Amino acid sequence: MKKLLEPYLLKPRIIKKGKRFSLDYNRPKSIGRLRAFYGNFAIMARAYSYIRAMGHDGLKKASEMAVLNANYIREKLKGHYYLPYNQTCMHESVFSDKFQSEKDVHTIDIAKRLMDYGFHPPTIYFPLIVSGAIMIEPTETETKETLDSFINAMIIIAQETKDNPDIVKNAPQTTQIGRLDETRAARNPVLRWKG
Repeated sequence: MKKLLEPYLLKPRIIKKGKRFSLDYNRPKSIGRLRAFYGNFAIMARAYSYIRAMGHDGLKKASEMAVLNANYIREKLKGHYYLPYNQTCMHESVFSDKFQSEKDVHTIDIAKRLMDYGFHPPTIYFPLIVSGAIMIEPTETETKETLDSFINAMIIIAQETKDNPDIVKNAPQTTQIGRLDETRAARNPVLRWKG
């Protein structure tokens, strides 16, 4: 550790006086205490580095792009999926499985079917105030082509739900591992590979 950085380390510091240890809180240049509710330090350092690297203008542009992307998805999927709050959104758009549930297709089925189209499923069943929520948060780095491919997959899934709901209810179809029993997996997790 560089000696010049030492005054900025977290407090309290453990110090040794003779054979005894004590906590030293008198550290006026310290960045402060580290507490569990502040989250993972490595994530905080990455976020801070990202903010510093982007700068004011870059961060503003990234935020604008994330908002633009979310609203683009909202407009394109409106009508195919139920939109509980039909208003301009910020960085995420929230849909519901209300239309699809009429055919007994639910949010989890839509998420699994997205994997067949090569997309990692978005956040599902959150926020809790929306029944069957599908929360889509496109980042600022997504290209229009990627957004359009995702939108197209979602529209195809909405149509599949109308024409052949079983293909959606039994998804994923093309992944290396098929649909897992999620309740059983949560209750009996396999935490070690057995070759």
